[in-house]
Amino acid sequence: MCFRALLALLCLTAAAALPAHADTPQAEARPGYVADSECAACHPRQAAAFEGSKHRHAMAPASPASVLADFNDTRFDGPRQATRFTRQLERFVVRTEGADGKPADFAVSHSFGIHPLQQYLIPQPGGRLQALGVAWDTRRRQWFSLLADDPPPPGSPLHWSGRYQNWNLMCGECHTTAFRKGYDDARDAYRTRWAEGHVGCQACHGPGEAHAASARSGRPQPTPNRLLGRAHDQVDQCASCHARRTRLVEDARPGTPFLDNYLPDKLRPGLYFADGQQQDEVFEYGSYRQSRMYQAGVACSDCHEPHGGKLRASGNALCTQCHNASASPAASQSTNPRFKGLQAKDYDNPAHHFHAPGQAGSQCVDCHMPSTNYMVVHGRRDHAIRIPQPALSARLGSPDACRGCHTDRSADWAAAAIEKRHGPRQPAEHYGDILAAARHGQPGSARRLAALIADRGQPAIVRATAIEALAALGGPAPSGALADPDPVVRAAAAISLAGRPASERLAGLAPLLDDPLRAVRISAARGLADLPDDALAPDRRPLRRQGLADFIAAQQAMADMPAAQVNLALLHAETGDAARAHTHFRRAVAQDPVSNAYRLALARFLVAGRQPAEARQVLKDGLATSAQPGELHLALGLLAGELREWDEALAELRRATELMPGNPQARRNLDALQRRLGQPAR
Repeated sequence: MCFRALLALLCLTAAAALPAHADTPQAEARPGYVADSECAACHPRQAAAFEGSKHRHAMAPASPASVLADFNDTRFDGPRQATRFTRQLERFVVRTEGADGKPADFAVSHSFGIHPLQQYLIPQPGGRLQALGVAWDTRRRQWFSLLADDPPPPGSPLHWSGRYQNWNLMCGECHTTAFRKGYDDARDAYRTRWAEGHVGCQACHGPGEAHAASARSGRPQPTPNRLLGRAHDQVDQCASCHARRTRLVEDARPGTPFLDNYLPDKLRPGLYFADGQQQDEVFEYGSYRQSRMYQAGVACSDCHEPHGGKLRASGNALCTQCHNASASPAASQSTNPRFKGLQAKDYDNPAHHFHAPGQAGSQCVDCHMPSTNYMVVHGRRDHAIRIPQPALSARLGSPDACRGCHTDRSADWAAAAIEKRHGPRQPAEHYGDILAAARHGQPGSARRLAALIADRGQPAIVRATAIEALAALGGPAPSGALADPDPVVRAAAAISLAGRPASERLAGLAPLLDDPLRAVRISAARGLADLPDDALAPDRRPLRRQGLADFIAAQQAMADMPAAQVNLALLHAETGDAARAHTHFRRAVAQDPVSNAYRLALARFLVAGRQPAEARQVLKDGLATSAQPGELHLALGLLAGELREWDEALAELRRATELMPGNPQARRNLDALQRRLGQPAR
């Protein structure tokens, strides 16, 4: 699934001193890796570009050179986030509310990021680095809150001291080189290490020790990562960080396939609008995989200089490198033989974009790559590079690039303006319409999803999303998806079979146990976990064992995330190891006591194991910390009803309806119970 990453006066006290603990995250020599300086010695031009890049400054030990913010006794006084920033000599200190709710001094160990904002990391017990929720706006040169709308209280996972502001979990792997999290879920503690404390040469090129040695010998050999020269492989390499994804291994190695190391998220509700436009902080990969540019073989480095990270050209000149009036009708159909099918057209012209040159709307990105601010001040462009469709956006409730500027105009006006200049378009049904219908459970959605999945002309990530949506409606992926050439589709198809009958799972998943990619293999193995060995052909049994071992390793790689603990718990429950299942359910609740999902999962497990009293206590324990206690009162009411404890059931269901007046399940069960007890129902 990165995200928000975050020394008051050096008073010579223990509170302000950096902790000298064995678990404090730090650099160490990693096998196969060398210092960046060895790379720079032979590659000075690339090193010079890299020196000014965001990758080079992704993170740094706190020093006057790296800290951009004003620590000269400044303050930020937002609600529940009163913070003071001070400095003495080369040390930086923050005075703010700690995990216990009391103000205290905390030493800053690292600056984090460089533009357009910079955050600051604070060491905490258990080898943690925590990202402060008050950050520095490097353009406006002022402090601001990343959670100004609703600053979380101490104890919340979103408080700066909480789990979801933990650098080790949420940020470190994409801001360092050769990152090793080193999480111990039994202790809920870290021993995190890295080779370079920023995104260095070997973060993309792979460990360079052998390459450096060969260069010194006069017979240089290539670096391990040979995938950077192929467009889709290069996109996958960048996606290691520029994607919303789940890690599958503790040590992700550059140069190995993306789906051996990660499983990318689909275009899920809450992450993406139904038409695939970015909604949450999803980075670039999921959007770019929808684009015609990706399908045509355009690589990241065609637009971005890879070492400095800057664009290859400024303004519309970046796009008109390929999209211009010089395209040839010859076989290549363009001045760039890599990209066939480009139309000869003067795109940088008011006749195309119908806005005055140099004004808003005249830049290609204004219409085709609209920007959304994340982390309050960080604008990120949608890399689907789509043609605006005002009517589609109006139907789906998604952003419309036209009305992003013309806020006083309607979608009909915008659509008419486009048609007037470019003529009428009768596009085929957009996948956004199909996914939106499925999200709302409209009749016929399963048939439409199946047709979308079977259409290999659609982007693979869209088809994988359709598979997930079809599974949510109770249907399996079409059988052809299990043999799809794109592994994102195959993995989604394998996951979709998890709840199907055993015979269906065996037929579909057993052949995938030796798929070339880990994400597919472990999805297939997980779907077959509950079946006895003799249900599988002899040659499939060791493959399933290895796949399940890899599945467990993938969850352990993310074991500091409660969802991974639940995944382990469900696997052990399914395979008959109730004790280990109980341990992992308990760890999930301990990791996130505010969320109801993990507490409810544990309660269901206890009820299934005929431990209703323990389940009731788990639910009651959560009432004091839950952000939505109504859900727990509902669960307590249903549990009491199963135990035929009618008075308690009535009281809990009444409380649930008071807290969740619009919840139909709570109202329906309360009405049914009142009728059973002969009481009038509302």
